[in-house]
Amino acid sequence: MPALFYHLTRSTLEETAAAILSRAVGQGWRVVLRGPDRPILDRLDRALWAGEDTFLPHGLAGGPHDADQPVLLTDRADLPNDPRALMTVAGAKVTAAEVARLDRVWILFDGRDDQALDRARDQWRALTRAGSPAQYWSEEDGRWRMVREA
Repeated sequence: MPALFYHLTRSTLEETAAAILSRAVGQGWRVVLRGPDRPILDRLDRALWAGEDTFLPHGLAGGPHDADQPVLLTDRADLPNDPRALMTVAGAKVTAAEVARLDRVWILFDGRDDQALDRARDQWRALTRAGSPAQYWSEEDGRWRMVREA
């Protein structure tokens, strides 16, 4: 499967992450959500607990039950809950080996932030040069659609 780059321009990170994670958990998948630092993970943790429509079981890495979490939020490179999928946010690292190994990799980035755009472009180049397939998804016209594939 390709790495799926999601260019956020209308939806918030919290909304998009919750929607994707809910579908993945609904299919019985375990997911690691990787961020670059604890503050963004704490923000996502609060947002995922506050969802009104669905309950999304998850936990922050560092506890005794990391391996049991359906969704594990972490700033580390390991995958302790044996996930089928990985979501990265705010420029967190992802490797070509992870793209090849996992069923799905989502890379979410804020299209209103020039630094986030530059990091996403760098990730796209690094992954595609390493032989990973990639898809670029945009919501500019109000619906998610694939704009580019490599």
